[in-house]
Amino acid sequence: MFKHILLATDGSASAEHAAQKAFQLARIHGGQITAAFVVDPYPYVGLGSLNPLGLDGYRAAAHEAAGKAFSHLNELSQASGIPLDARLVEESHVVQGILAVADEVAADLIVVGSHGRSGLKRLLAGSVTTEVAGISTRPVLVVR
Repeated sequence: MFKHILLATDGSASAEHAAQKAFQLARIHGGQITAAFVVDPYPYVGLGSLNPLGLDGYRAAAHEAAGKAFSHLNELSQASGIPLDARLVEESHVVQGILAVADEVAADLIVVGSHGRSGLKRLLAGSVTTEVAGISTRPVLVVR
């Protein structure tokens, strides 16, 4: 049923839970996984000079986080025998980047983690997961 799963990752603990579920589903359905890590430059621009790292530092930190996330996912891929295609998406808002990769690979399912924020924290931080689930024309599995 789910032959091509898109896993949205940011290297967080919630993304790790989502990865475990994505690999489990791919194993059950004989599928493959494409992992997308989106480096969104726009949050940095909103911070302007308040960010002491500068835009280059912000991007370097994001690339380092993506490398760590992909390294872990490669370990899961090798251990499970499930094919993995890791994609770093830049110069895109996170939601649009995730959906663009899902379209590009014709994913049957998008798997995203949820940080479980609620109330004011959710309102202030926003929710990539909520946006993806609300906009996507593909099935979305939210893993808490």
